[in-house]
Amino acid sequence: MFIHPPDPRCLSVIAPCRNEAAHIDAFCDSALAQQLPAGWHMEVLVADGCSDDGTRERLQQRCAADPRLRWVDNPGRIVSTGLNACLREARGSVIARLDVHTRFAPDYLAQCLAALDRTGADNVGGPWVAEGVGTVGQAIAAAFQSRWVVGGARSRDTGYEGTVDTVYLGCWPRATLERFGGFDEALVRNQDDEHNLRLRLGGARIWQSHRIRSHYRPRSSLRHLFAQQRQYGYWRPFVMRKHGQPGSVRQLVPAVFVAALLGSLLLAPWAALPLAALLGAYGTYLGAVSVQAALASGHLAALPSLPVVIAAYHLAYGLGTWRGLWDVLRGQAPSTQFARMTR
Repeated sequence: MFIHPPDPRCLSVIAPCRNEAAHIDAFCDSALAQQLPAGWHMEVLVADGCSDDGTRERLQQRCAADPRLRWVDNPGRIVSTGLNACLREARGSVIARLDVHTRFAPDYLAQCLAALDRTGADNVGGPWVAEGVGTVGQAIAAAFQSRWVVGGARSRDTGYEGTVDTVYLGCWPRATLERFGGFDEALVRNQDDEHNLRLRLGGARIWQSHRIRSHYRPRSSLRHLFAQQRQYGYWRPFVMRKHGQPGSVRQLVPAVFVAALLGSLLLAPWAALPLAALLGAYGTYLGAVSVQAALASGHLAALPSLPVVIAAYHLAYGLGTWRGLWDVLRGQAPSTQFARMTR
């Protein structure tokens, strides 16, 4: 996978992008401003997926101005092929993935290195913290952060320190990637979950540290949120087919809910009572969790939008999972509708 010998004091940052003209400069500035421990240096490899909005040209200009930045071609145009393209060119003894739409603390990479040294883990990262813009964006971020929406995922717990199933982005010793390989290029989405599942099944340890701080910019509209979550759900069965199990049971809950809802609707009026009970219980849940999420996030103005946002998370993911399962059971190749890279 790696074509260059390792530099023991080099940290390789890898990031995929496509059509990010509005964000690429801020990302490059943030990455280059990272404060590394004494004796360490870094390279930042950005894989461009054939952008047609000026991202590639701007990225090449930035690379020409700073030798720490390196442009990598990603003709595959999706996240997994971009990450693997960066890995092939990486020279570091440690590899850290960054995201173009995430704001990183100045010591983010230093804390990743410290966590690897402190824990001896095979992959480390920080909590996945969303920071929305606008009322709907804030509602999306509040729902994203609520354990009652995402099934208690530890990746959203900003105070947690310890082993986890999966971690946001990730930072690996080069030896981990040499042992387990890179990212599955058959997956447009969920390639990070599949990679972490592969590590865990092979006996590796994944560690989350609250000292590794960043803020992710989620979608800012219901339409884009629904499309994103439907795509995430669609690719879940393909990961399950590969490993014979999901990354965690909570990932199946939206599909079960959608099945119960559709089953009750199809059996109406004979199932009118179960349907009413299901809708009543879910409505009560939406109200209570919306209040909890608004209070926890401090964005009370987002409260009116939260029930619809939470329902969009669940319904889109569940519908996507069933569509993916249908294609898996028929032995079909992934639908082209879900086979393109979106942010």
